[in-house]
Amino acid sequence: MPKLDDIQAIAFDLDGTLVDSVPGLALAAQHMLADLKLNTITNEQVKNFVGNGIDVMLERIFKAINVQPSNEMFSQAKALFNRHYDKVMDVETKLFPHVKQTLKALHDNHYPLALVTNKPAQFLPDLLTSLGIKEYFSLVLGGGDVIKLKPHPAGLYQVMAAFGLFSDQLLFVGDSQNDIMAAKNAHCPTVALSYGYNYGISIATSDPDFLFDDFKDILTLLPHPKADAKK
Repeated sequence: MPKLDDIQAIAFDLDGTLVDSVPGLALAAQHMLADLKLNTITNEQVKNFVGNGIDVMLERIFKAINVQPSNEMFSQAKALFNRHYDKVMDVETKLFPHVKQTLKALHDNHYPLALVTNKPAQFLPDLLTSLGIKEYFSLVLGGGDVIKLKPHPAGLYQVMAAFGLFSDQLLFVGDSQNDIMAAKNAHCPTVALSYGYNYGISIATSDPDFLFDDFKDILTLLPHPKADAKK
């Protein structure tokens, strides 16, 4: 287990870590399928499809309903999904317990915070504003902002470059195997949350450095206020 006595910043995943986004994603997908006159899917199915970006989620949805879409149909489905999601995400996406208070505590204690998510970047400004947490993040990276999505470490390398950090100075917090793999690939220490969307599999199987059931437990790992860098 790594020492965390020189953590200078924290980066977070979004869906399944900070927010319960399944209701909004599922509703947009259900509207999309209705528009295409296809069989629908349940919220529980969508929960297991989240984590690799919109394209992969849609591929999993089509597989679940036994449809092999043409390229044209897939493009139409993605456009429909994005249109519906833009309308429902603010209403249907909720913060998990203790997220806002914990982000505020970290921000108030001078930890720079970053967001690294596979969710398309176009949705992030309005969503973070509606959730009341946009002000806490110094850097927000979504799909389209980085060369490769998680589990590739590109997003975390981008955070380290922006904040001027070594890998052991950045803590990454997520809920899925993609998050833990990305952090391990970047040689960053990891915190996993047990309540997230890890494809129906316990996140403990990904061997994170720390595993918590409650988001606020992150505060137990870090000094307050932030310690000065030792490097």
